[in-house]
Amino acid sequence: MELQAVIEGLTALTRPCEVELYTDSQYVQKGIQEWIHAWRRNGWLTSARKPVRNADLWQILWEATQRHQISWYWVKGHAGDLGNERADALARRGLEEKGRVCAG
Repeated sequence: MELQAVIEGLTALTRPCEVELYTDSQYVQKGIQEWIHAWRRNGWLTSARKPVRNADLWQILWEATQRHQISWYWVKGHAGDLGNERADALARRGLEEKGRVCAG
């Protein structure tokens, strides 16, 4: 879900921008800043020579990052970070409105 959210956010930008992107997902943050270079070089295989999970989304994210100047920041989830707590609340509300999760 976090990977898709980052893609949606970046592709919504209509012109090249300077972006400060905060995420509580180490998978997203490390994936885009550290691992993706090796994945691309290795034909979207991990160091264990297995296919990268969500390679299609990583490829889309890579393309989306190329037109922007992005600073990536990791924040600990559910640790009182106001922006992170607000983002979680909005994500839950959006899912509930779409009927994807049971409220309760």
